[in-house]
Amino acid sequence: MWGIIPAAGSGTRIQPLAFSKELLPVGSRLDDGTERPRAVSEYLIERMVKGGADKIAFVISPGKFDILQYYGGQVEGADLAYVVQPRPGGLCDAIFRALPLIHPSEPVIIGLPDTVWFPDDALAALPDDRLSFLLFPVENPQVFDAVVTDGGNRVLEIQVKSPEASTPWVWGAFKMPGAVLHELHALWRERECEDEYMGTLVNAWIARGGEAVGVRAGTSYVDVGTVRGYRAAIALLSGAGREAAER
Repeated sequence: MWGIIPAAGSGTRIQPLAFSKELLPVGSRLDDGTERPRAVSEYLIERMVKGGADKIAFVISPGKFDILQYYGGQVEGADLAYVVQPRPGGLCDAIFRALPLIHPSEPVIIGLPDTVWFPDDALAALPDDRLSFLLFPVENPQVFDAVVTDGGNRVLEIQVKSPEASTPWVWGAFKMPGAVLHELHALWRERECEDEYMGTLVNAWIARGGEAVGVRAGTSYVDVGTVRGYRAAIALLSGAGREAAER
């Protein structure tokens, strides 16, 4: 199973940094008994591996060689590949840069590298055989992509950064068969690559008869792309650490 990590963004909301935002130290990890800072993108990698990914593709911009230097060719038991997005083109463009690596028969997980969420094994709740979104409840859905579902968890609409979001449930990661990723790419090309956000493309795909499900398996979700989000992530991880110690 592949994981795709779109990591080509410049991270203007949290700049200036002396490194790629995906390497922002958030929390820590034990390395041979020594506590060391942990890059924020390590949390997503860990969750992808727990969700079944054994190959992960980073999509990076030409200047983000520090990500390659940091991770190398393997991490958490998963083999790594790197694909370049030559210039900013939005999330859809970034994701589809990795398309040549994905066989139609192989499932793929996609997540955002500047987020921290729990539970860390939530991706296992997503089915392999259809487009499925891992959903989290948030207090400010208008700054995310809110996912409207029916009583059977079928996705009716994705409200992309809508000030009038009608649900507190937003997607934090998604999974699909490789064949569906190829279908979405074909539709994106047909629409003259106009979709910047995955939500608008999925809405068009659903309007054509495509089906997706939303799985409310997430409990907490933080976007670390702002200073406020960075502080929230530290608080979330501190709380998670205390809970683990108490168990």
